[in-house]
Amino acid sequence: MLFEEERKRRIVHYVEKHTRGSVQELSQEMGVSESTVRRDLKELEEGKLLKRTHGGAVSLQSVNFEAVFQDKEDRFLEEKQRIARKAVEMIQEGDAILLDGGTTTLHIARELRSFSNIKVITNSIMALNELKDCRTIEVSITGGMLRPDTMAFVGPMTERSLEMVRVDKAFLGTNGLDLREGITTPNMLEAATKRKMIAVAKQSILLTDHSKIGQVSFCKVADLTEMDHCIIDSGAPDGFIRWLTDMEINFTIV
Repeated sequence: MLFEEERKRRIVHYVEKHTRGSVQELSQEMGVSESTVRRDLKELEEGKLLKRTHGGAVSLQSVNFEAVFQDKEDRFLEEKQRIARKAVEMIQEGDAILLDGGTTTLHIARELRSFSNIKVITNSIMALNELKDCRTIEVSITGGMLRPDTMAFVGPMTERSLEMVRVDKAFLGTNGLDLREGITTPNMLEAATKRKMIAVAKQSILLTDHSKIGQVSFCKVADLTEMDHCIIDSGAPDGFIRWLTDMEINFTIV
C-alpha cells in the first residue's frame, strides 16, 4: 500500500506520461478505491498539478486536451452568463447572427427569446435545442460531422453551408487565448469551421472567460487582431488588458 504523498506523485507521473488517466485506470494502478482516486484528483487539481475531467484527469501540458461539453458547462458559470448578456446587447432586431458551438454561446441562445425578428445560424446541437420551439426566431443548423465532445458540427459540409450565408455578427468561443499564439482550439476541423465563421461575418466577436488566457491548444484559429471585438470577464489579468489597449483591440470587460 502506497503512502498518500507517494501515491499522488505516482498519479501525476502516470497522467503526465499518458497525457490522461481514467479513475478506473488509476485505481487499478495505485491499488486503491476509485473514491480515493477521486479525492486525490480533486486535491491535485487544487494544487494545479493536473486537470480533472469527466471520469478522470489530464495533464496540464497537453495541447491536445479538450474537455467534453458536460465538463465545461458549469465552469465559470457566472462569468459566462455575464459575457452572454453583454453579447446579446450587441444584437439588433433584423440581424442575422452566427452562434459557434460552446458553453458560452449556449447562454446567448438562452437570452434570445426577447427578439422577434432575427435569424440565427448555428453549428451547435445545444443551441438548436434551446431555440427549436421559439417561433419568433428563424433558426438554421449548418449540418456536417457531429463532434460528441463539443456537440457541434464541423468539417467540409459545415464549411460549405457557411459559404452560402453572410451574417451581421458571429459569436465565437475559444479553448485558448495567448498574446503570441492567438486564438487556438485542440481540433483541426473545429479551427477551420471557426475561420469560416469569421470569413462570412461582417463583425466577429470573441467570447472568453479569463481561464482561457495564456492557454495554447493544438490548432490556431486566428490572431486576436483579426477579431472585431472581444468580451471577457473581469478576472482577466491586468497585463492582458494593457496589451489589448496597446494593440487597439476593441474589448468589453464584464
